[in-house]
Amino acid sequence: MPAEPPPAALPIAPLWKRLAALFYDSLLLFALLMVAVSVAFALKGGRVAGDNLFFRLYLLSISGLFFCGFWVAAGQTLGMKTWYLRVQRRDGRPLGWWQALGRFLLAVPSVGLAGIGLWWMLLDREGLALHDRLSGSVVVMVQKP
Repeated sequence: MPAEPPPAALPIAPLWKRLAALFYDSLLLFALLMVAVSVAFALKGGRVAGDNLFFRLYLLSISGLFFCGFWVAAGQTLGMKTWYLRVQRRDGRPLGWWQALGRFLLAVPSVGLAGIGLWWMLLDREGLALHDRLSGSVVVMVQKP
């Protein structure tokens, strides 16, 4: 099995692969959030208001744990693994919890506002998304095993 090339040699993931991985992850996250909503409904007797700030923060926290947990533990979510992508620091080292949390909190508005942070990749000289640049991270393509 060939050794993984050094981080600097790994190519930046293109937008279409990142969107494909995000689509896969959104399906998994949707299922996880449905379980989280069911738990909240069971604990509150079916009276959880969608406009409740604490409920929204609860769902955001579940989403954050999903992404940050995968990024810190493996460098990739299940969707990223499917498309042979990995997130890492700009120097090639793995993300720590604080950097992963920062990346997630920057990615929420970056992706949530019509994907403006992802479309930024088309203008960025290195092909980085806005939240990549601001968090000091990069999504790279890894070799197939």
